[in-house]
Amino acid sequence: MSQSTAWNPESYAKNARFVSDLGQPLLHLLDAQPGELILDLGCGDGALTEKIAGHGCAVIGVDSSFPQLQAAKKRGINAIHMDGHQLCFQRRFDAVFTNAALHWMKQPETVVAGVASSLKAGGRFIGEFGGKGNVEKIRSALHVALRRHAIDPAPIDPWYYPSPEEYSELLSKAGFIVTYIELIPRPTKLPGDILGWLEVFAQPFTQAVAEPERARFLKEVRTELATCLRDDADNWFADYVRLRFKAIK
Repeated sequence: MSQSTAWNPESYAKNARFVSDLGQPLLHLLDAQPGELILDLGCGDGALTEKIAGHGCAVIGVDSSFPQLQAAKKRGINAIHMDGHQLCFQRRFDAVFTNAALHWMKQPETVVAGVASSLKAGGRFIGEFGGKGNVEKIRSALHVALRRHAIDPAPIDPWYYPSPEEYSELLSKAGFIVTYIELIPRPTKLPGDILGWLEVFAQPFTQAVAEPERARFLKEVRTELATCLRDDADNWFADYVRLRFKAIK
């Protein structure tokens, strides 16, 4: 996960609980079986990890955020601090599961290689994350606002959003057989104002702006997005596009 983002469990639960709430189809794709050992890569506060464990399997969660790990442990999750680029398991798991985490990992080849090493022969890699076009309107507004403040957004942007073709090729090169991959447009109603979403997910952009200018920066982004992501009832939406996949080692 991005080291420039501070993951606050309370703020995440308030502004982004929909991320795990929309994970049920991915759990069906995982199809966890009793007795399996499963790794949850980027487990966050453990909301989905807990559901996986409810199928009678053993689950280990890993995440780079200490506050999120503490929240996961309060759920009774076996959670370990580990960067997704530095997985150090060897042929231990029947499956690796990941939701809404891979797009924060900017070295995907390293991540996929670590997943491959972590799986037993025949093990499966099931995941969903931001795909090509994900939050494109939000991302564009953030980039435009940074340029307005004379800041180049390229080195600041923390996200990796591949196409199905790009990610399939990466998985195949690591020795996986891709049995399913799909790009899923999923405009998502937010629980509140877009500023809550930006508070959780756009920290790298906001932190690039001098502190006295941050409120104005966020106001500029909000104003830009109001024309395309807010409806007449004052509901806000995020223009999500998810990449869901299943691959076998």
